[in-house]
This record gives sequence, structure tokens and C-alpha cells, in this order.
Amino acid sequence: MHALLRSLLTGPTGAVETPDVAAWWDHHRTVLATSPASPIARAILGGYAADRIAFAFAAGYHAALGALVGVLPADARVALCATEEGGAHPRAIHTTLKEAPDGRLRLDGTKRFVTLASLADELLIVATRGTGADGRPRLVLVRVPVHTAGVTLEPLPDLPFASEVPHAAVRLDDVRVDASAVLEGDGYDRYLKPFRTIEDVHVHAALLSFLVRVARRDGWEPVEIERLVSLVAGAHTLALAPPSDAAVHVALAGLIAASRELVASTMPRWQKAPVEERSRFERDLRLMRVAETARNARTESAWRSLAAAETQASVTGGRG
Repeated sequence: MHALLRSLLTGPTGAVETPDVAAWWDHHRTVLATSPASPIARAILGGYAADRIAFAFAAGYHAALGALVGVLPADARVALCATEEGGAHPRAIHTTLKEAPDGRLRLDGTKRFVTLASLADELLIVATRGTGADGRPRLVLVRVPVHTAGVTLEPLPDLPFASEVPHAAVRLDDVRVDASAVLEGDGYDRYLKPFRTIEDVHVHAALLSFLVRVARRDGWEPVEIERLVSLVAGAHTLALAPPSDAAVHVALAGLIAASRELVASTMPRWQKAPVEERSRFERDLRLMRVAETARNARTESAWRSLAAAETQASVTGGRG
């Protein structure tokens, strides 16, 4: 960790200009080639090297997928395909994985919003294999090369913020895969449920690291840089903790709140930045509030879980 912090505090403060996602990826691959092995280190260094907040987000998101799956090369270009018409909760997943007559498996369905799909070589598809005895959907995660027959990508209009990061709908029509394409573990408990936490940690680590570079370049107050770096260190710690732990969720909520407060208090510092860069940053601040409702629900659930654990510990202690 100390080597990462030194990189943030002593590294070059200029950034290679990457006007589009293809240019960003080419540059990001050079960062990956020299970065430490852990996904959180790649998020931090990738965010620091980004020339804009949209690509800091992309670096954090890419690192989060590496942390989620764990079996992919650092520079594997993948996209997570979860969200459907009704959202991404288990009962909204209608993409199916069934046995085909030829003995292989068949995927059918539509994912309506997939980040970085057009850049991906491989798709990670959340699909259902029906309902279990407990009434819950049986979800799986399936690796599918993007050029597999039956896979169609339909580019979506640019978002009003972070418009450099592309999104697409993904249609799956009789897509045949082998059983080896299905990743081990429950598709919800092992992958879909913890990903929001993993994504939040890695994306915020990248965004904060981007801000460290800008702060050093533009001569922000040392105390402001200190606070940024301390938040990066906090994100690094959380990335190494179990993503489903309630205590991690509470700490992450605090880190995100502190990040927002620091960004708000340092907005006047952006007057020193180039006009175009400042305009992009102001446009893309909405990234920090995406999925805010889901985050609040996660934090409330974490507090309830901790309260229940505290009550149980009190009861158990009293009996002793």
C-alpha cells in the first residue's frame, strides 16, 4: 500500500490525452502492464493516469470486474450483462440458460444496458436456470465471447454525463455455449449481489486517485491532498475485505459521504484547471450519485444486520 501512496504523491501530474474510449483503452493497457497485480491497485493507478473522470470511472469499473471474477487476465476486456427491462434483481432476470438438443447449452434473452459492451471481447452474462426448491431463481454467470453466433450489440445513445463511456443493449438469440463457460458459484450470491459493493469501492478509489493528480498539478492545499490520499487508502482497505460484510457496507457509506463532501468543498479549486477539463468534471459529477437509492438501501440493511448481531451477542453474553 505504501508504494501506491508514494506513486500518487510523487508521480507525474500530467496525463496522456485520450479523447475516446479506444484511445483510453490503449493507454490503460500500458498502465496495467506496469501496475501491481491486485485489482484495487489497478483501479488506483488507472484512475490516477486518466485524463478525465469518465475514464477514471472506466478504470475502476474494469478493475472491479477483475476483482469479481478473478480468473481473467488483467487486460481482459469484459462487460457484465445483468440489467434487464425490470432491473438487475434476481426476479428481473429472464435471460435463460437451457440445455440444447445438440448437448450444449443455449442462452436466450436481452440485456438492456451494458457498460463498455462495445469495447469488450467477452461478455459475462447473468442468466437463470429456473427456480430452485426454495422458490428462488437459480442464477448463473456465463462467459461468452462477444463474436459468438447469436450475440448482437445495439449501441445506446450517449448519456448526458460521462458520455465518453459507451453502453449497449445485448441480445442473445440461441447462443450456444459449453458447460465450461458457466462460472462456479451461485450467480446471485457469488457475483451479482456483491458486485455493487466491489464496483463502488474500486470506482471511488479510481475517482479519488484522479483527483489526487489534479490536486497536485493545480496546487491545491496540502490538507486537501492529504484527505484525498487517506480516502484512497480507506478504499484500498475495503477492497481487501469481504464485500458482503455489513461492517464493510457501513464503512463504505462513510467513505462515499466523505468523498462527496471533499469534492464539494474543493470545487473552487477547479478554477485553476483548463476550461474544457473543468466543464467535463462538472458535467460528470453525477457519476458519484448513480445508484444512490441502492446504496442507501444497502447501508440501512447493514445497520439492521449489525443491530441484530449486537442484540444476539448481548443475549448470548447474558446467558453466559
